[in-house]
Amino acid sequence: MPGAVSFPSRRIYRLFYTTVTALTFKTLSLLAAGEFRSGQDLAAALGVSRGAIWYALRGVDELGIDIHKVRGRGYRLAQPLSLLDRSAILRELGSHASRFALDVLDSTESTNSLLLARAARAATGSVIAAEWQTHGRGRRGRSWHSMPGAALTFSLLWRFQQGAGYLSGLSLAVGVAVSRVLAALGVGEAGLKWPNDVLWRGRKLAGVLIEMQGDMLGPSAAVIGIGLNCRLPGALRDRIDQPVADLAAACDGAPDRNRVLALLLIELARVLDEFGHSGFAPLRDEWQRRHVYHGKAVKIALPDGSEVSGTADGVADDGTFLITTNTGQRRFHSGDVSVRAEGSGVKGEG
Repeated sequence: MPGAVSFPSRRIYRLFYTTVTALTFKTLSLLAAGEFRSGQDLAAALGVSRGAIWYALRGVDELGIDIHKVRGRGYRLAQPLSLLDRSAILRELGSHASRFALDVLDSTESTNSLLLARAARAATGSVIAAEWQTHGRGRRGRSWHSMPGAALTFSLLWRFQQGAGYLSGLSLAVGVAVSRVLAALGVGEAGLKWPNDVLWRGRKLAGVLIEMQGDMLGPSAAVIGIGLNCRLPGALRDRIDQPVADLAAACDGAPDRNRVLALLLIELARVLDEFGHSGFAPLRDEWQRRHVYHGKAVKIALPDGSEVSGTADGVADDGTFLITTNTGQRRFHSGDVSVRAEGSGVKGEG
């Protein structure tokens, strides 16, 4: 799953796995509204001891979830926490709900990995969303690290009659779908960076990771992983190795993640239906209008360590990246190629 990239200290990494359990998620869900709940009340609601509640919440403040503890009143989250809820997502999907087989998890290693493992039996529209990924993955082998409630991380399986060659522009089409939803949510200044990032004011807001199964000539199945930063706490933001943004800033307050996921699924289905019928070409002009580097000097980092500089021309009908160099126009497929603005010096772009 792509998105904000960070490498937590061993202390915090260890702390999460010793404190965040199924009971932790259940307790946080009872506190999500941001109101005080006594330890006795929480324990009774969950059928455990007050000591178990204390242990379940131990250390979560060091993960960016601030909890106020007041003698005689109990526990309260400093900020309400928007947790994923399958029933709420289905309500938001409305008449579109029948198109999706939705699975919402507290945690998993990787939504993409899990959906890939299920791909042989899973139908088009299968979705796995998770509050936490212990081994979330991004493009080029990078890691995705987040915290409960901080991001929206999910994977969607979609089947195509065509093979991998036809799907070369798929990540760009997905980017168009994400940008449409962001615009509907009131996010201005969001743009697309080839081949898989959504930026807001030059900072990474969302990312896409697509993994495929099937024959070269078709049919094929694509597992589309999306990571969208919703409300990044300082504890996480400080450990991310590139400039990032979140919906809380871009929308002047993060919208409910259940609604955002439903909107994304509806728009993705619309775009993927069109892509399956006509490919990327009909979406190309819209992608170009949102291209953050269009007409700007860029540098392409190649897998062998060499670099190519030129002016970004945008993309071809198949999603190939085009730049004009001193020797003419060159085309680049995604693979392990990384693109950054000339002279940006930003670590981790790509």
